[in-house]
Amino acid sequence: MKICVAQTRPFRGDIRKNIDSHIRLINMAVSYNTGLIVFPELSLTGYEPGLAEVLATNHQDTIFDPLQQISDNSKITICVGMPTKTGSGILISMIIFQPDEPRQIYSKQQLHKDELPYFINGTEQLYLTFNNIKVAPAICYESLLKEHSEQCFKNGAKIYIASVAKSAEGVEKAFKHFPDVASKYGMTVLMSNSIGPSDNFVSAGKTSIWNDKGLLVGQLNDVDEGILIIDIDSQQIVSTTV
Repeated sequence: MKICVAQTRPFRGDIRKNIDSHIRLINMAVSYNTGLIVFPELSLTGYEPGLAEVLATNHQDTIFDPLQQISDNSKITICVGMPTKTGSGILISMIIFQPDEPRQIYSKQQLHKDELPYFINGTEQLYLTFNNIKVAPAICYESLLKEHSEQCFKNGAKIYIASVAKSAEGVEKAFKHFPDVASKYGMTVLMSNSIGPSDNFVSAGKTSIWNDKGLLVGQLNDVDEGILIIDIDSQQIVSTTV
């Protein structure tokens, strides 16, 4: 079972261009027989809260059909970041494309105070299961809250994947927190971060993987797009940039 986290440099507000760049990285992951790829927070728009109301859409929007087609044809689960609309407001969401299955959506449950003017909280944790292994997604700020990873562990998660848009300061905090999560709960922890301008900061990359002992076993740099893969069975790491 191979799991991949992607590192992207988003085109601000341009969903179609971002889908094209995602497809390039997804095809790279497929070439390594990867079963799951996770992209950074709001990867299809860039982390741009001020644009979310205009860009937000439904997860069934036909603009996402090329991602569903790749999922179906290549038997890979794809998790992308996108603002989504509800009757109550806009959510920071992860749209999940699974082979020959209905699309699922996970929405960030705990928002940073800076996000509250633009978004509302999600209400339910979602889990994915591969080869009887439960995978828990987390979206940025909530992944640094101890209660989130603890609850995921109590619910049986063995793999914890944080989809983030973090500055250098945020990455530093993550590097202190995620090894503790991994070692305390015996979970493999993956972090997918973006690079380049994001809202009022610069995303600092360094997409990373920690094994279930809390050891950093793989990391990308802070300037290149790429993918980072772990084989859960062999613990082998593959990293490649573009």
